[in-house]
Formats: sequence, C-alpha cells, structure tokens
Amino acid sequence: MELNILKDTKEEVEIEFDNLTMAEILRVYLNKDTAVTLAAWKRGHASENPILIVKTKGKTAKKAIAEAISHLTKELDKIEANFKKLK
Repeated sequence: MELNILKDTKEEVEIEFDNLTMAEILRVYLNKDTAVTLAAWKRGHASENPILIVKTKGKTAKKAIAEAISHLTKELDKIEANFKKLK
C-alpha cells in the first residue's frame, strides 16, 4: 500500500491512498473518536486515488490516526484468533 501525505499540520492531515478500502476503514474508526471533528475521504473521479481528510480538536491528527490504526489492529487480531478456533 502506498500513501502520500498532502497536508500535515497539528490538527489537520490529508493523505492520498492507493486503496479506497483503507481510506474507508480509517474513516469509520476515526469518526468514533470524540476529538476528531472531521474524518472523510474524497476523490474527484473514480479513476483517482482517494484522499483521507482528518481534522481534530484537542489532539493531534497524527495521534488520532495512530489510535484508529491501533484499535483496528486489535479488532483484526481478535477476528483472526476467533477464526483460528474454528479449525
């Protein structure tokens, strides 16, 4: 997966992803954080890469993204463990 950071300030980050699924999953997890005032992705055309926009209040945008990734990783680990129990 490739990404390109387009904007990086304390309370706002814009990241271009080569994968819409990753942008959408992060958007969902970021919107669970009360410090996140905006988490959305956009793209001008279906052939263009999505851009995830994250704005925060009271926490840095980078920290919010890191926490969202951490929560996502923990949930995926639980799903993997439950799946392995089925075998």
